[in-house]
Amino acid sequence: MLKPDRLRALADALARQNVLHLRDAAALLGVSEMTVRRDIAASPDRFTYLGGYIVNATDLPNHAGYSLEQHTDHFAQAKAEASAIAAGLIGDNETLFIDCGTTLGTLARLIPAELQVTVVCYSLNVAEVLRRKPNVRMILLGGVYVPSSDSFAGEESLDMLRRMGINKAFISAGGVDPARGVTCWNFHEVALKQAAMANAVERHLVVDTSKFGVVKAVRFSQIDDFDSIITETGQQHRQRK
Repeated sequence: MLKPDRLRALADALARQNVLHLRDAAALLGVSEMTVRRDIAASPDRFTYLGGYIVNATDLPNHAGYSLEQHTDHFAQAKAEASAIAAGLIGDNETLFIDCGTTLGTLARLIPAELQVTVVCYSLNVAEVLRRKPNVRMILLGGVYVPSSDSFAGEESLDMLRRMGINKAFISAGGVDPARGVTCWNFHEVALKQAAMANAVERHLVVDTSKFGVVKAVRFSQIDDFDSIITETGQQHRQRK
């Protein structure tokens, strides 16, 4: 396949799914990962390579990306109220997945002290809270550290998630839109969120209402993939597809 044909096939794939892992792009095009990297580097106006993922350059916002530190105090009361509702769903002896982000850092704080639970996480802000809870068995997924979200990503983490049974997955998002789906800033989060959701009995999206109508850089699911959406206004149960 010639380079123009590879670029056309890559653009078609991204039009269908928004983001593509380098490994999957190489398999799709029938070339090495290094060739894909060279193609991307030679077409900066069309494609961007970030953290192992390829995206359309036009999908990236023109301003700086998500920073956990910058978002810590944004809508803090709403996040606390949403987290309190989510914490009420946690049962004794359950295995939970708690996603990254400031909202779910608050959820970690609100886990009832008397409950014996196992919590799988991949962000340091959540882990820092959980390590102080004597009745929580924490499984911290490792990999390469990503400062912007204070979290980790790696193939070993995905392998572990795929082998686990999770009672409830609490997922964060940067944007929730009926047409564009549920989106986030950081490309490395996509596979982790999806793996946790795939292995969870229940999937709960925990966001404040400021996220509605917002679209961030990369989609990781549709709204109908969740059993409920939890905000400061309450829990909206959904019929998961």
